Amino acid sequence: MSEAKTKPRRKRAAPSSKPAKPAKRAPSVDNPGKVLKRSRYSRSETYDIFRRFHADNPEPEGELDYTNAYTLLVAVLLSAQATDVGVNRATKNLFRMADTPQKMLALGEDRVREEIRTIGLFKTKARNVILMSEQLIRDHGGEVPEDREALEKLPGVGRKTANVVLNIFFGHPTIAVDTHLFRLANRIGIAPGKTPLDVEKALEKAVPREFGQHAHHWLILHGRYICKARKPECKRCVIYDLCRSPEREKLDAIPDIALRTAQRISDGEALSAS
Repeated sequence: MSEAKTKPRRKRAAPSSKPAKPAKRAPSVDNPGKVLKRSRYSRSETYDIFRRFHADNPEPEGELDYTNAYTLLVAVLLSAQATDVGVNRATKNLFRMADTPQKMLALGEDRVREEIRTIGLFKTKARNVILMSEQLIRDHGGEVPEDREALEKLPGVGRKTANVVLNIFFGHPTIAVDTHLFRLANRIGIAPGKTPLDVEKALEKAVPREFGQHAHHWLILHGRYICKARKPECKRCVIYDLCRSPEREKLDAIPDIALRTAQRISDGEALSAS
């Protein structure tokens, strides 16, 4: 009787020594994905964009409530990972009781923590408000310094916070890059960058000098209310016909707000020429 023929077993492949490729991360503030090497716009096109923003809203303002440089600094510090509306609600009573570093220290960390407990990271923020107040009194006579380097040395104060205070209170043409501005700059390609600092530096070069004071306000407000994260509201966009974003919605006609604003600019130029 002949032996039954058996098929030879296949040898298992040896495990690869190469490490597995890490999964691709979704675009975020810290990782925006593929970033353009340069702006999508020429200097004249960039000028036209900011001229539209100016014509539509000549004097834009930040949305945080404050009464002086100190309360503005505290409000911006508290706004990290919180909405401006939420911060304003939390600071309404706080600023009535303490609108100077001295008064804030007298109030104490426990009371500050209770007043701001409705906003994110309130424990850490309360501690930083007290430490910052102590340092302002010790190093600056209780006054908020008009200097970015000095501001950034304060507990809880980073570059964005320093830029906001310098811009809004002291009138410096600084650019504070928050989540909305960072996303917008990369989405429409006006100042692409992998980090907020990259975007800030790119905007410093791109923004025409005459619009420097309000540039970051226009971009933040546009990103917050019009060019929203999930879906841009292109029908309400004042720069729709100037925008080169691949995410721009294809509309049958240019939005009325863009046409009206462009006409306002044209009428103004005609009056200046006459």
